[in-house]
Amino acid sequence: MNQTSNILVVDDEKVIIDGIIKICSLEDYSIDFAMNTSAAIEKLSKNYYSIIVCDIMMPDGDGFQVLDALKSKNIDTALIMMTGYSTVENAVNSLTRGAIDFIPKPFTVDELLSSLYRANKYQQIKKKQNSHSNGKSDIELFYVECPARYYRLGYSSWLFEEKDGSVLVGACDFFLATIDSVAEIEFLNAEEQVMQGISYLTIKTTDGRMHKIHSPVSGTIIEVNENLKSNPALIEKNPYFDGWIYRIIPRDLGYEIENLIPCSSDRLQSNN
Repeated sequence: MNQTSNILVVDDEKVIIDGIIKICSLEDYSIDFAMNTSAAIEKLSKNYYSIIVCDIMMPDGDGFQVLDALKSKNIDTALIMMTGYSTVENAVNSLTRGAIDFIPKPFTVDELLSSLYRANKYQQIKKKQNSHSNGKSDIELFYVECPARYYRLGYSSWLFEEKDGSVLVGACDFFLATIDSVAEIEFLNAEEQVMQGISYLTIKTTDGRMHKIHSPVSGTIIEVNENLKSNPALIEKNPYFDGWIYRIIPRDLGYEIENLIPCSSDRLQSNN
């Protein structure tokens, strides 16, 4: 990709840090690291990092404290949360509270590099968006916000509740804007179970990367979008309507919808 990024790795295991540094050297990333939460927050006060890869479980706290520090200091850094304690709650909390991705340990080389690729693209889009909103450029937005009656899980996936109690789910356009063109989609099958915050779709892009999308809801798949199966490009051309992925009977929508972000709030923020 021929692009250097400044990345902070936060983990209390040196072997993990060394492994990430080795993986990142494959694509010319520059790496700094911290081995506890307080050291990471101290580094944030002195340096700017485009991307942070942070473990949740730390000896003096947790990765959510790093996430909160970014918010309180108004630092526009893309944070990727990782953990060996891979639970649905950790995944959902990470994405809901502002992490752009969640990857369980152990992760593969491809999983980490794909996540870093999206984080880089995320930063590029955000910079262009900020430049546009400040009147410094004529660059147009590179993604479409999800419709007002929809809900989203982080920047990954969306949900729309149908009148019959089922929900349609799909991939957010922002997520799609951070990956290369779609070459192939790996679907789950009808009658399979999905869990909120756990991967429910894999997209292979024309650059050979594999990108996993997290489900916004738990439940049973009752229909797979056959049009999307035969024409994967629909997910890019019309992600919120014709490009939906599954129809799902939710397990406990009333509870899980509290973990989602109303897309109507995105419009309120963009109008302020």
